[in-house]
Amino acid sequence: MGLGLNGGGLAVARFLASRGAIVTVTDSKDERALAESVRALDGLPVRFVLGRHEMADFVDADIVVKNPAVKPDSPYLAAAKRVETDLSIFLASCPSPIIAVTGSKGKSTTAAAIHHILSSSGKCFLGGNITVSPLDFIDEAGTGTPVVLELSSWQLGDLRGRKVLKPVIAVITRIVPDHLDRYPGMDEYVADKRLIYADQDPSCFTLCDLDDAYGRSFAAQTPGTPRWYASELPPGECGAYFDGRIGMYVDGRIRELLIPERLLVPGAHTRRNLLAAALACRVYGMPADAISKAVATFKGIEHRLESCAEIGGVRFFNDSAATVPEAVEAAIGAFETPPVLITGGTDKNLDFSPVRAAYSKASRVVLLAGTGTDKLKVLLDEDGVRYEGPFDDLEKAVAAAFGASSRGDIIVFSPGCTSFGMFRNEFDRGRKFKAIVSSLE
Repeated sequence: MGLGLNGGGLAVARFLASRGAIVTVTDSKDERALAESVRALDGLPVRFVLGRHEMADFVDADIVVKNPAVKPDSPYLAAAKRVETDLSIFLASCPSPIIAVTGSKGKSTTAAAIHHILSSSGKCFLGGNITVSPLDFIDEAGTGTPVVLELSSWQLGDLRGRKVLKPVIAVITRIVPDHLDRYPGMDEYVADKRLIYADQDPSCFTLCDLDDAYGRSFAAQTPGTPRWYASELPPGECGAYFDGRIGMYVDGRIRELLIPERLLVPGAHTRRNLLAAALACRVYGMPADAISKAVATFKGIEHRLESCAEIGGVRFFNDSAATVPEAVEAAIGAFETPPVLITGGTDKNLDFSPVRAAYSKASRVVLLAGTGTDKLKVLLDEDGVRYEGPFDDLEKAVAAAFGASSRGDIIVFSPGCTSFGMFRNEFDRGRKFKAIVSSLE
């Protein structure tokens, strides 16, 4: 249920068909919207029901595998005998040690960095919310091969009560309001995040942000062994902290360098995510010197403050994965000089007011149209922040930003919203931004 556009549905269909299952793929989107995904399943014995769902398919199926975007209260799911996800199937089948990462922002960078660091000294797999289904590599993952999973609140919620997720290390990045168009409030949203450590025991580790109130609550609640990452560590605590710009690991009398001063990726928030990633690798048993060398070569990931071009002395950064206002604040603060900001999009019941001051720190603001932009405009007008737009076309917004820029300027595309209707998802949005920027050359 839910073929989707990011590979998860494809991986499930391939996996089940390859093992002799009789597979029906059903999605409310039609053949035109899903053409790319449908083509990817050419040659497999798969029946498609697209543009609709048929109740009989759910009643008659032995197993329904749902996409995380499908709400759990769907009447179709209520009619199913058994409901699974690609993650529940993977976790029940694969004996590999799991390092799981969740949070509101920074989880993709943290998960990718853990994978990068561990891969520098051996084999490692990366999957989950980062748009790679772990079913794609289930046949390759062995008993001793670590698997890093980025897990969204939706994916965790789908695992509730299944007793299949027991990560040897759980990492939780900073929590901010998100997905409040799906959850009644923050308590319910964070409750799903807490499931990442629900089935741990003291032999497992939970890595928490000491500087975040939610992080402290996670450490108090987890049945695993908590470890901190923080700006400063209290005496006697074990974990990772910053000494100026470098990141250190401490455990009793042991004090080791994890994060070198020079990195390839910008931003204090990125440096903090790398501290959490490095701590995870150190707790996993990797030597500190190998960790610090690997961290220094991490180039970041697509759509997260991704350096994508320099044209006429103007540098462009794609931060399309910034889907909450707090991510825009982090993006603006990542640069030593105020950037030109392209921002805005569709609202998901988020509050811009806690970070409204950040928008005034941009040298210029260019708005992309949407319901979230409508809310943001009210605050910008109250604060006297001048802006261009809103533009109903990304190409026009990029042209406006580039036309207002001079050699040495930085243009960052950090929406702080979703963009449903204008784009398929944040990844499609980021790829289109990069294509538009390339056309300027």
